[in-house]
Amino acid sequence: MITAGSPSLNVPEYWWYTARARLLQTVLEPYAAGARRVLDVGSADGPSVGWLAASDLKVAMDIDPRGLVPGGVCGSATALPFADASFDVVAAFDVIEHCAPEALALSEAARVLAPGGVFLMSVPAYQWAWTEFDEANHHHRRYTRRRAVDAVTGAGFRVERATYAFGATFPAFAADRLRRRISERRAPTPAPSGTEPELPQVHPLVERALLRATRVDDRVLRSRDLPFGSSVVLAARRV
Repeated sequence: MITAGSPSLNVPEYWWYTARARLLQTVLEPYAAGARRVLDVGSADGPSVGWLAASDLKVAMDIDPRGLVPGGVCGSATALPFADASFDVVAAFDVIEHCAPEALALSEAARVLAPGGVFLMSVPAYQWAWTEFDEANHHHRRYTRRRAVDAVTGAGFRVERATYAFGATFPAFAADRLRRRISERRAPTPAPSGTEPELPQVHPLVERALLRATRVDDRVLRSRDLPFGSSVVLAARRV
């Protein structure tokens, strides 16, 4: 039973989702070019994947059916309901951190990919940034780039690109996480069970500034990786 889902179900236009869609496209679209069969795992979080195209078949799958478009599949990342070698591209954007058996989710992605197929992933960065927001979102971990590369390599993939994203907004992110951690130590306020986590409220002027800042990431990521940021973005190939 689904008792809570992605905050994007209620506010798909939130600045972070808008920026993430663009940054994921900048980094990962070249690795998905020409794909015939695509699986988008966790696609109830839909604002990030409009650019992900397939010439023959694109399957949207999520454990929460509420964000799925007609024809989408309800299922778990740790038990993908598809035959071996069914897809040329598997995407999992902000999904793997929700999977307690991380290795099982990654091995399932490898299993349903055809030989030479591409795995696209994004995950939240830095365990030190853990707050009650992660708990409310049912995260099990946050990542460094090395941690993400090691996990994917261990599942039988060859990593072709791994970078941080949201570097230009990282000072604001770090300050907010520090504020949250101090506040939580003083007065813990766990999210009510069965509700979508509330996203941080941002003044429209601040929102526009944050979106402008992510344009810096977009320009840099077209030619090189970022050394830090609040997300890790990765493309890997099944060997």
